[in-house]
Amino acid sequence: MKCLVVDDDKISRELICDYIADTEDLELLKECKSGIEASNFLTKNEVDLIFLDIEMPKMSGIELIRSLENRPQIILITSQNKYAVEAFEVEATDYLVKPVEYTRFLKALNKVRQNNKPVHLESANIENLFIKVDSELISISTKDVLWIEALGDYVNLITTTKKYTILSTMKNIEEKLPLNQFVRVHRSYFVRTDRIKKISDDIILVENKLIPVSKSYKKELYSRLNML
Repeated sequence: MKCLVVDDDKISRELICDYIADTEDLELLKECKSGIEASNFLTKNEVDLIFLDIEMPKMSGIELIRSLENRPQIILITSQNKYAVEAFEVEATDYLVKPVEYTRFLKALNKVRQNNKPVHLESANIENLFIKVDSELISISTKDVLWIEALGDYVNLITTTKKYTILSTMKNIEEKLPLNQFVRVHRSYFVRTDRIKKISDDIILVENKLIPVSKSYKKELYSRLNML
């Protein structure tokens, strides 16, 4: 994975660079001293993973993330715990507190690797999903499911008629879905392939919903399309 390290703290920046050098499947493309320097680099270069400090002058790490149209996976690094909510809101893969130990660095990296794993098709032919609503189990036809999106410890399951919020993980959802009918397009989204109306750059349209497509899932998406 091609990496970018962004931190105005020289000692912290060099530590992460050393960790990258010690890890076989990582390649350091560049280290930046500021969010602005990183922004300029990203306009001309693609990376797979950014190790990003939050507190920087002129452009914070959060501001940099929000400025990016095509976001790679991001591991946020900070000296304080108070940014956890913002890290969740910008869909950071993980959140590390300085000083970062190598074991914690590897734990965050394993999350990145897990997100990069392609979805494998299975011969599942599940016609219905059962979800718990209040004290009842309700059957939902998989044909009526438009998309599924992550929401912290919950997922939103969007059907043609209603939205259901259930306690589950995307990993659990992946195990239950008929994956010959659905494709993962983002670490936070599964969509039903026959409900995709349009694809434009890194956005797909499902019904009236614009859904982002991550670079790590784009190849799988296109391999599933019946293109002429």
